[in-house]
Amino acid sequence: MNFSQTYFELFGLPATYALDRERLDAAYRELQNTVHPDRFAAQPDAEQRLAMQWATRVNEAYQTLKHPVNRGVYLLKLQGIDALEAGNTRMAPAFLMQQMEWREAIDAARTKRSVAALDDLAADLRSAHRRIEGELAALLDEARDYAAATEAVRQLRFMDKLIAEVGDVYEELET
Repeated sequence: MNFSQTYFELFGLPATYALDRERLDAAYRELQNTVHPDRFAAQPDAEQRLAMQWATRVNEAYQTLKHPVNRGVYLLKLQGIDALEAGNTRMAPAFLMQQMEWREAIDAARTKRSVAALDDLAADLRSAHRRIEGELAALLDEARDYAAATEAVRQLRFMDKLIAEVGDVYEELET
């Protein structure tokens, strides 16, 4: 195995945002079976350490590629772009307005203790997330528009935070 391989090369996958999740999962299981440290328990310390390093790399690669935001960030990183650079705060005004509306809806559902409102909001957020993921796939895989893809990744990151916040409000309402 070669530590200089990209995560995509490690799993034998094309370096695209659109990803065959079943192929990723199968390749992950196969690699984990090959490099799992337990298989090297009787080997010399150097081989055990190497197996641990490989297992760690395989896990890191899998976690990166299976998560939409992390996969987008990684693909942009392969292009030399830091999508989550702290100084890059540019965002489409329409998305910022929508984000404010979603935050207000979260606050209203929390105040009213309305599970139905949260259900509607969660469905809306998941739908918007899927739409942005589709846009990101087209931007990265077809258009190669890395500037727009950077913004889409940042939007997905905001969406993940909003979805997590909705989950937190569900928990609050259960207590």
